[in-house]
Amino acid sequence: MFDNVCKFLAENFSRDFAGWLLGEPIGLTKLSPTELLVQPIRADALILMESESIILHLEFQTQPDVEIPFRMADYRLRMYRRYPQKQMRQVVIYLKPSASPLVQQNVFVIPGTRHEFEVIRLWEQPMEPLLEFTGLLPFVVLSRTEDKAQTLNEVAQRIENLTNKPEQSNVAAATSILAGLVLEKEVIRRVLREEIMRESVIYQDIVAEATAKGRAEGRAEGKAEGRAEGIQQGEASLVLRQLKRRIGELDSQLEERVGGLSVAQLEELGEALLDFSSRSDLLAWLETH
Repeated sequence: MFDNVCKFLAENFSRDFAGWLLGEPIGLTKLSPTELLVQPIRADALILMESESIILHLEFQTQPDVEIPFRMADYRLRMYRRYPQKQMRQVVIYLKPSASPLVQQNVFVIPGTRHEFEVIRLWEQPMEPLLEFTGLLPFVVLSRTEDKAQTLNEVAQRIENLTNKPEQSNVAAATSILAGLVLEKEVIRRVLREEIMRESVIYQDIVAEATAKGRAEGRAEGKAEGRAEGIQQGEASLVLRQLKRRIGELDSQLEERVGGLSVAQLEELGEALLDFSSRSDLLAWLETH
């Protein structure tokens, strides 16, 4: 999920990334990895964009990866073979704090060969440069800030002020997802309004994926019968099945009450019910939610 969100932002706000990393908001276009006609390449983890004179290669990582130095050297040689006249800027951006020495590595070395690349650990970066670019707002809460919740509030205010509605929806959805790396769901939901995000292609992709997953689970258990109503009904069906296994059959009133919960509440209930032992536990939970 995080890879897809970062790729979406880099591809749709390429001028903002160029302004941040290259120092000028030059136009960049997406470069397909299929143009590198050599051995298979990890296209899922690769973001390549080019202008007339430079190629920007980005890799976003949530976890340290021992293969990063080799991959960066490998990609550099592949690109040189295809575009020997172009400069190349390679940047690995780590999203989530880590004490691993792997996130410090910025060089690939073997006897006779040395290749350097850049590494950005977002948690060490000041928030101010990121705030200058609309497309980088989702990354602000991951930067060096004292109060993540307050930072998210500030980002949310800037998102509210965006006049381009599709852009506003996409940035809000991306911010919500990336903030999940450092903040609790409830904090994020209180700050970012869901109605703003609903028109986002990111949000719609997540809903579609979750709906498809709910349908698949339902078919596997023979109870879903392809719910066309969407993600809320799929979530409700799944939680109700889990409740019945945990505390036994529910009366129609309780089923209706659970079925009317929001997606967020159903997700919370799905976690909480693991500790239920009786119907009274469910009633107590419903009274507080």
